[in-house]
Amino acid sequence: MALTAPVKWAQRKGSIFLTIDLPDVDEKTAKIELEDKKLTFKGTSEDKDYHVEIEFLHEIDSKAEDTKYSIKPRGVSFFLVKKEEGSWSRLLENKQLQRTNVKVDFNKWVDSDEEDETNNFNLDGMQGLGGMGGMPGMPGMGGMGGMGGMGGMGGMGGMPGMEGMGGMDMAAMMEQMKNLKGNLGEAAEGDDAGAGDDEADSDDDDLPDLEEA
Repeated sequence: MALTAPVKWAQRKGSIFLTIDLPDVDEKTAKIELEDKKLTFKGTSEDKDYHVEIEFLHEIDSKAEDTKYSIKPRGVSFFLVKKEEGSWSRLLENKQLQRTNVKVDFNKWVDSDEEDETNNFNLDGMQGLGGMGGMPGMPGMGGMGGMGGMGGMGGMGGMPGMEGMGGMDMAAMMEQMKNLKGNLGEAAEGDDAGAGDDEADSDDDDLPDLEEA
């Protein structure tokens, strides 16, 4: 038959520090169930089985992220966040169990009028009991890699038949085209003038010789 585990406690206006006062509790076989109004513990210490069911006087926040616990060589410790701030007159709703199995942890106890930030509970080595942890088998999804930049568009190739123009001075080329245009214009004007003279000669050739009177 399992023995009833002894309990120690201390409080602040917003929290409870509770210890299952058993040395060398086997972590592998220890079972802990925490609800807002109840804490159940089953475990083995020094080859003896222990069990305790604690029904709180008021509610604690079992799902709060700051609700924590740890299994240490000197006992199993709990830091419990109160649902509502205030001083509790005792830990348990059951007065009989309070008298027989619960003691004040004077090493951690501070009167409410002496509370300040310097005498908060030491939570080193404690791990979360409340709050939802990560679901097993759901490793974090890796961030999506950035999209690669679009490569620059290649230069447009030269127009066919334009090879051999590389390195040509554009100003010189324009000047040559201008001169070529001028030469072509002069040649055209010369052709027009020659055509006019030929026409005049042709007209004269067609006239009959004048007869003498």
